[in-house]
Amino acid sequence: MGLRFIFMLTRNDQTVENALVHLETALAAGVHHIGFKDVGLPFEKLKDLNSAIKEGGATSYLEVVSLDRESELRSAQAAVDIGVDILLGGTHVDDVVPVLAETGILYYPFAGRIEGHPSVLAGSIEEIVASAKALAAREGVHGLDLLAYRSTEYVPAVMAAVCAAVAKPVIMAGSIDNAERIAAVKEARGAGFTIGTAALDGNYPAEATDLPSQLREIMKDVAGINDHISPYRKKNLDQSFSGFSDTWSPKVAGQINDMQIKLAKFEGNFVWHYHPKEDALYFVHRGRLQMKFRDRDEVIGEGEFIIVPHGVEHCPVALSDTCEVVLLEPNTAGRRGDAMGGSGAKKELERT
Repeated sequence: MGLRFIFMLTRNDQTVENALVHLETALAAGVHHIGFKDVGLPFEKLKDLNSAIKEGGATSYLEVVSLDRESELRSAQAAVDIGVDILLGGTHVDDVVPVLAETGILYYPFAGRIEGHPSVLAGSIEEIVASAKALAAREGVHGLDLLAYRSTEYVPAVMAAVCAAVAKPVIMAGSIDNAERIAAVKEARGAGFTIGTAALDGNYPAEATDLPSQLREIMKDVAGINDHISPYRKKNLDQSFSGFSDTWSPKVAGQINDMQIKLAKFEGNFVWHYHPKEDALYFVHRGRLQMKFRDRDEVIGEGEFIIVPHGVEHCPVALSDTCEVVLLEPNTAGRRGDAMGGSGAKKELERT
């Protein structure tokens, strides 16, 4: 799984009043992980917000910012009643774990010593790591919420030390507001990160400050950091076929898993042959192709295709002067055109 981007519908540690409006924007942008805080909106509105997140196909997160025991317990119970997928934050683990038991909610408490509001991460790297290890060893704790970018220590070192010390996923929070910080989370082997205020206030480096532009840029940066950017551009068949003139020598134009897409020009007759293990698809782009089988002949016109199963003898014949064909077959296919009856191969179809 790649680095997870969690969009928080929050500003300054509070769920924003127009969270539902921003949620629609996030879902339209294809954001798959969306969270909110336990303060800022009344319970019923938080419940509606969570339902809308899940109905939109996203995973929902509730982050606890209350520091006193009673408030945190109320927040944990609210997480159960609201039905969130993951509970982030909080410091009273002994009290919260029993509340979440058997609910299916994943629990990621804060590692280290949390102080103030908005919350900051206090203590040395050694103290934060010790806290992280103790929490990660607890049954009922599924991961950690690390306020890395609100630490007074060197943040990359904090993240790397905690991730190296625990086997459970670590979500990074705090002031993550650019691609460099996201990359640092990835380099530290964090499982994900949260962004809220930076996107809502238009502070993430993007072409514009509106939320759709902000989310689009974040998602693009995350895709790049996760190496999930496609290197492929569209191809035009007319232009591709104009790039060669030799016949009966397919050119590899692309590959999907173990299947190769080949372009070939056919002229005249080929020979009777079969492929021992590989099926093949012939799609006619230009011209007309006759595919001879032992029991029948098939004529394939422009925009039509035919599948030739493995082990079946066939003989392709170009009915037009030149027939342009797209072939789809496994890259293990040996297209030697061996003729039955000892007459040998007319030509060997090259692999380039």
